[in-house]
Amino acid sequence: MNIDHLPTPLYIAHRGLRARFPENTLPAFMGAGDAGAQMIELDVTLSRDRRLVVIHDDTVDRTTNGRGAVSTLTLAELSQLDAGSWFDPRFRYARLPTLAQVLEAVRGRLLVNIEIKPEAFEPDGPDNAVERQVLDLAHREQMCDAVLISSFEWRMLENIRKRDDRIALGLLSERSADDRLRDWYGRLQAFSWHPDYRVLTRPQVEEFHRLGARVFPYAVDGAIDTLGMLAMGVDGLIVDDPKQMKE
Repeated sequence: MNIDHLPTPLYIAHRGLRARFPENTLPAFMGAGDAGAQMIELDVTLSRDRRLVVIHDDTVDRTTNGRGAVSTLTLAELSQLDAGSWFDPRFRYARLPTLAQVLEAVRGRLLVNIEIKPEAFEPDGPDNAVERQVLDLAHREQMCDAVLISSFEWRMLENIRKRDDRIALGLLSERSADDRLRDWYGRLQAFSWHPDYRVLTRPQVEEFHRLGARVFPYAVDGAIDTLGMLAMGVDGLIVDDPKQMKE
């Protein structure tokens, strides 16, 4: 699968098929594929021992049986947590996966939107910074053509672009497009813009299409105006249940 040849509209499974499975777990990602999604979206941050862990929140409190900040726990400690029972006891076996585990599981089957959490950004840019690790892993797994890397922290995307002039980058934003966003889009030679659907307008979609960008608005708390977004001409939607959206 190649990120340059996407269907329109593209339904991107937000944290996997989180409407039916515990989010950001292997069951959620594999379930998304079974439901017909062609791309999954996931969140990545660093553990205490600087390993790439797939989880949305800064803490493990909401989606596991553990307590504490992700950054204070080692990968070994995180891997022991039950990441499924909070959703349904049937998923008590689910664990917090590493990014490597997810890429290995979906290679050749699904495209992957990797959102790097802005809280993991380090201005001093160490050699094992989260964004460098993500890029290096995509290269090792030979999945650069199947990966879209996005973040609200655009400086991380800039660090990636300095090291790779081809990999697809997506700018996440909570606000409408402004001159700063346009400047960053051009500077990064970005692939896509991922706005909060509530701030998106048709003229902005048309403007970013003229710039050559794909527009993938994201759902807020699982809610999105599907028909309204499609009427604006967006290229895809980041949603909790792609199968329901298609129906």
